[in-house]
Amino acid sequence: MARLHSGQDQERFSGETAWTVLDAANDLGDSMTVDACRRVIDADLRGEAPARSDVAVLNAFFA
Repeated sequence: MARLHSGQDQERFSGETAWTVLDAANDLGDSMTVDACRRVIDADLRGEAPARSDVAVLNAFFA
């Protein structure tokens, strides 16, 4: 997956990607990432941009 760098990329961070990260984070017992994924998914369902801090957590998951 591509890493996100700009504010525009943040807005395109999809709930679908967050679901994928959520599954992996659950398997690893990473509760901080699970919580961030849930907030990103909720924001996506509301049609809002996710918080930068939550996007940073999801990006760090791939680092």
